Amino acid sequence: MQITRFGHAAVLVETAQTRILIDPGAFSLDAAFELEDLDAMVVTHQHPDHLDQERLPGLLERNPDAALLCDPETASALELGTWTANSDGLETIVNGVTITGVGAQHAVIVPELPRVANVGVMLSAEGEPALFHPGDTYEYVPDAVDVLALPLSAPWGKVSETVEFVRRVAPSSVFPIHDCTISEIAYGLYWQQVVNLGGVEDSRRLGQGDTTTIELSHN
Repeated sequence: MQITRFGHAAVLVETAQTRILIDPGAFSLDAAFELEDLDAMVVTHQHPDHLDQERLPGLLERNPDAALLCDPETASALELGTWTANSDGLETIVNGVTITGVGAQHAVIVPELPRVANVGVMLSAEGEPALFHPGDTYEYVPDAVDVLALPLSAPWGKVSETVEFVRRVAPSSVFPIHDCTISEIAYGLYWQQVVNLGGVEDSRRLGQGDTTTIELSHN
């Protein structure tokens, strides 16, 4: 499995024959919206840092045949493209990759703000590690996660919760997402807690635009 970050929460996941883009948002690199030959696009929730509606039309034009999945609230509201409502436990198979919805609600930011829908995604395929992208919440933990795309900093989270989430998921590999809210000089204050306390030996600090390959462990 090849994984490329495209800024903040945007992640391109590639298997031998499938290309799936998750959460192309307002903090994402322009290159995310120039991608072609995508088999699927998945949006976990409606917030702009996960869904940039200004740049979305060009991405849809470049990928007219891509399957489009998002949380039910966003699916009913989007006027661009034909989006299928994703939900907790729903499985959608795209070119041999099973996309499974995980969870239902965004984390609490402050009690006064209503919680929007948030459906994370698990990607799994024969011979490939299972990757989990939770969107904006630490609430839901699926079974058998090999690779965790970890939200590292957010208005709804704190470091102790981040570390506890990593421990609960217990992946073989972890890399950061949702980190454009952290300055470079302060980044280690967040990431080193994950490295030192999260209990994951393969912790990869991928920067914006970085690519890595992760193989399925047979241990």
